[in-house]
Amino acid sequence: MDTPSRRSGTAMTGTEIRASASLASIFALRMLGLFLILPVFAVHAKTMPGGDSATLIGLAMGIYGLTQAFGQIPFGVASDKYGRKRVIVIGLVLFALGSFIAAAADQLIWVVVGRAVQGAGAISAAVTAMIADSTREQHRTKAMAMVGGSIGLTFALSLVVAPLLYRVIGMGGIFALTGILSLAAIAVVVWVVPAAPVAAVAAGQAVSLRQVLRDGELLRLNFGVFALHMMQMSMFVVVPTALVQALGLPLAEHWKLYLPVMLASFVLMLPPLFAGERRGHMKQVFVGAIALLLLVQIGFHLALGQSAHGWQLVLLLLAFFVSFNILEASQPSLVSRIAPPAAKGAALGIYNTLQSLGLFAGGAVGGWLRQHEGPGSVFWLGIIASLLWLIIAANMKNLPRRSQQAVTI
Repeated sequence: MDTPSRRSGTAMTGTEIRASASLASIFALRMLGLFLILPVFAVHAKTMPGGDSATLIGLAMGIYGLTQAFGQIPFGVASDKYGRKRVIVIGLVLFALGSFIAAAADQLIWVVVGRAVQGAGAISAAVTAMIADSTREQHRTKAMAMVGGSIGLTFALSLVVAPLLYRVIGMGGIFALTGILSLAAIAVVVWVVPAAPVAAVAAGQAVSLRQVLRDGELLRLNFGVFALHMMQMSMFVVVPTALVQALGLPLAEHWKLYLPVMLASFVLMLPPLFAGERRGHMKQVFVGAIALLLLVQIGFHLALGQSAHGWQLVLLLLAFFVSFNILEASQPSLVSRIAPPAAKGAALGIYNTLQSLGLFAGGAVGGWLRQHEGPGSVFWLGIIASLLWLIIAANMKNLPRRSQQAVTI
């Protein structure tokens, strides 16, 4: 029979829930600054000076990821030395500054500058490290899953809301709104997020990057997050225009498509995730989602080469979002479970760096391919990346059920 103390260890404390939820919301805000432009920017940019270059459009979308990638590990190290909250606030200030630069831009090149400044405040590693500091080992996977889930929800929200916002406040208004939200998030950091235990922060100074970089299981996940976000970004260099052409649906009306598709994708993603966790079959769910992603990339390539019908694009989008949401919700949790206990901050810093590099590569390479090789060629990039990921992930270890793992901790 469980004793009261034993039962108390099976649930997250109020402080753990508060820390995890508030920090996940800040992480989501960072991604909102990226995702909110995806459904509308490729079309809007053509109306700006410099918008005749698909390469420059892709750079404007992806430069955020490049500057963020360069800052992830330095910001994570700084958070070990100077404190998580201080570094997170600095990153949010930079994010807001970049948002306002992009909002005021009257040429595409200034949007590129603003996006670069947005990404320079690379707080993802510091945020996830603070979550690790603030939660017990047996609950850390739940907390990290909140981060993954917040990214998926933010992506869904942005796809639905962005066309509506674009119609009401325009592209400049969208950038300004993200800047205002970033400033509001500073208040959340200062007054809502609980202070991390001092001992946990100090322990982060002993992180071994060499050990993390050599971990084969983490390398699989790092490649995976790079590939996933590269495909996501490159797709949305092409997809909004394809939807306009196939459906005759104005950009401001795209939310009518994204809303039901995203709601359906969340309903469809939950059963495999819950079953995988409950039965200890997360590897099968994970690899299956990658296989679905590969089929989606092949489907988009074929559809664009044959003057796709609207219903084909809708089904492909649904399948993409199901696979994306499964992978986005599960990967941070897997990193936190696989990483050595003393090196979680380093592992998450490297993971977030690869995520950011994927965002940059998808925008820059996707834009170049679209301009020089045509829209269908963008999905060859996704086909190759998802096929390599499927091969790499096929030999990953299958983790035990969470309940089993928690008993051993």
